[in-house]
Amino acid sequence: MTQELPNDPLHGITLAMILEHLVAHVGWEEMGQIIPVRCFTHDPSIKSSLTFLRKTPWARAKVESLYLDCLDEFGPATST
Repeated sequence: MTQELPNDPLHGITLAMILEHLVAHVGWEEMGQIIPVRCFTHDPSIKSSLTFLRKTPWARAKVESLYLDCLDEFGPATST
């Protein structure tokens, strides 16, 4: 018997991929306006943002939600 995966648009997408996609298409400044956290507004970097988001579930949920909102507009992130 085979199990089908639920239709989860985040399946197989890492947090790093989400951030890279958002930075490329939205930019740090707009991300900081939408989700006002220090790692986006003061000397932003992927590394510092990953550290913060992995420890802060509410902020990670907002980033994932922003990514999902952008999927239709920009298309999904893909691994290289």
